[in-house]
Amino acid sequence: MAEPVLVSIASALATRAFARLHDLVRTRLADDPEASAALAAARGADAGSPAVAALGEVLENTERQDPAFGRELRREWERASATGTGGVVNQVTAPVHGTVVQAGDIQGGVTFR
Repeated sequence: MAEPVLVSIASALATRAFARLHDLVRTRLADDPEASAALAAARGADAGSPAVAALGEVLENTERQDPAFGRELRREWERASATGTGGVVNQVTAPVHGTVVQAGDIQGGVTFR
């Protein structure tokens, strides 16, 4: 069985949750018909499905053969999974009595009136 993080990546690939991650993997697997077929077979599959598990194995084998790809894959996974969307996630975890601004990058100041 593939390393759990690779199965999580495979699951995200199945749902195409992160376009950049999917493009990275699709491009890397393009020259390998069996690996490309595993990516296609996992499309839309449930997280615990055999197709996702098989894709996890493909990722593990590819990572073993190409450590640079493995580093790039994990870097992209960390970036994407940290935000949930590949962008920005804002969370308010306590009661708020006043104004809250949720934003990504702000150039300049923010003033509350």
